[in-house]
Amino acid sequence: MPLDEDLVRQKLTAMKSELEAYSDISEEARAPVTLDQQSVGRLSRMDALQGQAMAQASERQRRADIQKISAAIHRLDAGEYGDCVECGEEIAEKRLEVDPAAAFCIRCAR
Repeated sequence: MPLDEDLVRQKLTAMKSELEAYSDISEEARAPVTLDQQSVGRLSRMDALQGQAMAQASERQRRADIQKISAAIHRLDAGEYGDCVECGEEIAEKRLEVDPAAAFCIRCAR
């Protein structure tokens, strides 16, 4: 059964929108931690810094995922979706079902 490109595009667009929404929600958690020792104790500040670092790492991963999804949408537009960007071979349909933004066949992904 060939891939339904409209369905794939809808799925990729939904995934991208969801990641962008999470990014907006977590913006406050990534904000700089204030240095005011009077309002926040040392341990609380360390917890805040750790929380900020985790939020920033999550945001970096989200941005990478958004970029990967955008590239998949571009491949759809160019008629190259489902072909490995490394070797040009067709990416297994099951692989694309699991990860619709996959850019590499299983052999090149290693």
